[in-house]
Amino acid sequence: MTISVVDDERCIRDALGRLLRALGFTVHTFASGPEFLESLSTRRPDCALLDLHLPGLSGLEVQRHLTNNNVGLACIIITGRDEPGIRDQAISSGAKAYLTKPLDEQTLLAAISSALSERPAA
Repeated sequence: MTISVVDDERCIRDALGRLLRALGFTVHTFASGPEFLESLSTRRPDCALLDLHLPGLSGLEVQRHLTNNNVGLACIIITGRDEPGIRDQAISSGAKAYLTKPLDEQTLLAAISSALSERPAA
């Protein structure tokens, strides 16, 4: 299984990458929404962790782009700055989970497992 981590903070990308690789996932990391979206032309992850506050395109905007273009990709929104109403907006837009940083390892793994189990059959 492949997970894409999209976060503008290198330390977060690196930490999540190390954790997920140690758990047996293939991980690709991206510093921006456009960089991640461009990568979809050559590879498709099974799940994406999208930081809410990204430069250029926010995590919600990336998620909307995926939904509007019928890219069947499980998305989990992560954020260090939780804002009222954004959780509901993310979930109603199709996010499989909305998690706040610092991320709890077990909560993250449960969210990824749930998101992957809900994917339509290929």
